[in-house]
Amino acid sequence: MLRYAITNRRQYGTGWREQRAGLIGQAARLAAEGIDYLQLREKDLSAQDLIGLAREILSAIRQSRSGTRMLVNARADVAIAAGADGVHLPSGEDELTPAQIRSLFEAAGHGRPTVSVACHTLSDVASCSEADLILFGPVFGKTVDGELAVAGVGLDALRRACAIAGETPVLALGGITAANRATTIAVGAAGIAAIRLFR
Repeated sequence: MLRYAITNRRQYGTGWREQRAGLIGQAARLAAEGIDYLQLREKDLSAQDLIGLAREILSAIRQSRSGTRMLVNARADVAIAAGADGVHLPSGEDELTPAQIRSLFEAAGHGRPTVSVACHTLSDVASCSEADLILFGPVFGKTVDGELAVAGVGLDALRRACAIAGETPVLALGGITAANRATTIAVGAAGIAAIRLFR
């Protein structure tokens, strides 16, 4: 089962220093546990702060020698500048394609990046054949401040997404817990993606 953690610095307090230390500590712990992927998702940081944070997280990950790969949410420029392993592409028509991300990495003299893509519908999945990983959901719903904000698409939709994706691994996203993660694997998911589960 692939495990894909997504960061949220607000889980670690309100001050930047505290949040930064929390994220670096989280990365070191998860890498030591052998997690497969860590997505740096701090979308509101400046490019300069994001690059600095990404480099520190990468340093913590690489000290573990575990093979954990770090992807940067949406920012190919930051991923390249920091030396990250790839990019996560949110859903949306104005986003770059996986092929474009790979061209940017190649032009910068980097190796082939890992590209994950967020998909929320089955038609999204059908158009993601170039992706290395598909994050599909929210399977069990999305909560904001402890309240259900978006209803889950359910396990049947996840099963169909996995069938449509073919050989591209699909990771279940949205409301994933220790109690329900096995059910996502049972319907065909290659793994799970989560924020709170990997806190």
